Amino acid sequence: MFARNIAISLKPNSVTEFAQKLEDEEVPILRKQGGFRDMIFLLSDDNIYVHAISLWESRQNAEAYKTTAYAEVLKSLETIVTGKPRVRASTVVHSTMQVLTPTAAAA
Repeated sequence: MFARNIAISLKPNSVTEFAQKLEDEEVPILRKQGGFRDMIFLLSDDNIYVHAISLWESRQNAEAYKTTAYAEVLKSLETIVTGKPRVRASTVVHSTMQVLTPTAAAA
């Protein structure tokens, strides 16, 4: 499994709009991506910083998203985000997530 961790700074008073965009626009785009497994959004206590962690079956799936739909997601958020999002990519070493990958299900 592979993870992308995106750190985003929101404009003041935009949490409600951000949450609505996630539900209506971003999550449906992610669900259409090959190899997408899950997304976790973490919001700081001051309602400014968001960490969006997406989980993918493979690095190739995450890279495919990065080169296709990610630009569309960024464009839809540009009115409520300040600065440039920071992206870090990582191999998942361990997870307790209960979703079986096709390879694990066949074993």
